[in-house]
Amino acid sequence: MRDGVPGFATLRDVARHAGVSLATADRVVNRRGGASARSTARVEAAVAALDFRPDPRAADLSRKRLTRLGLVVPRGENPFFSDIAREARCAAADLGGRRVLVEVVETDIFSPRALALELVALGERMEGLAVVGFDHPLVAEAVDALEAKGVAVVTLVSDVPRSARRRYIGIDNRAAGRVAGSLVGRFLGRGGGRVGVLVASLGLTDHLERLAGFRDTIAGRFPAVEIADVLEGRDERGVTRAKVSALLAGGAIDAIYNAGAANAGVADALGEAGAATIFVGHELTQETRPLILSGVMDAAIVQSAGHEARSALRLLLAELTGAAVVEDQERIRIEILMADNLPG
Repeated sequence: MRDGVPGFATLRDVARHAGVSLATADRVVNRRGGASARSTARVEAAVAALDFRPDPRAADLSRKRLTRLGLVVPRGENPFFSDIAREARCAAADLGGRRVLVEVVETDIFSPRALALELVALGERMEGLAVVGFDHPLVAEAVDALEAKGVAVVTLVSDVPRSARRRYIGIDNRAAGRVAGSLVGRFLGRGGGRVGVLVASLGLTDHLERLAGFRDTIAGRFPAVEIADVLEGRDERGVTRAKVSALLAGGAIDAIYNAGAANAGVADALGEAGAATIFVGHELTQETRPLILSGVMDAAIVQSAGHEARSALRLLLAELTGAAVVEDQERIRIEILMADNLPG
């Protein structure tokens, strides 16, 4: 403790309080070995008395080698993941001085085998991986193998819950789906209507959870609303446009809920059909901003790409260094945006 404020003691303060050299205090605090049992006990007592908390940045600077982290995101057209990749690269620039190298890797997450092989290969040269996951046994096995060899793995946006991953970073997707159901139900009103739902893939945990939350709210609170169909669009504009067009041609659709990306594909299909259809989707990107402003998209349920990327890197480093985690700082929250409150 310094000047009565806990957590601001330095390693030099610890050494002085313990009556040992700075080098000895460093060996004990950072578990480098070489200190006597007596010196170790005195340093540990000083750490407790001063409420000393090691600064992970100091340990980073003393490393002889780089710490290599990987961020694995889907290859494709999803603008939200482009935003996450950009934000991760910005955050990585700040980590360079801590001898941390961050590599953003794009791969086909819709192929469990391809994703699993990519993860195993990355584990040969990375100490930690943040992965947009696909919930499949092959992917879970790859994550388990990485953890078994000491590679820290966290998932972000979409989880692999039956794996040994350290933690999931992202929003409560079931809650996001419930919010979407409430918005669609309120927009439709008492008369209800037929709703088409889009996901990228039913193998993505985040989309499955959004769908489950959406169904729960519709069934429990809006009995006049019917879910007409659930479509997989792979987050690709062309595939999404074709599937929504076919849905619209098959009968009256009063609302669309897109739990994934490719919102421009939904807009294309609605425009071609001349349909005045309620449209609720996710994320604020350069794709969705004009759709919200123009009124094509009625509302978006969003999360912060920058927060996701920074949190993933912070938590990976915490897993590797033992640094303290401020859980509230890492909680990813959702926000509802419409044309009325769209940030500039």
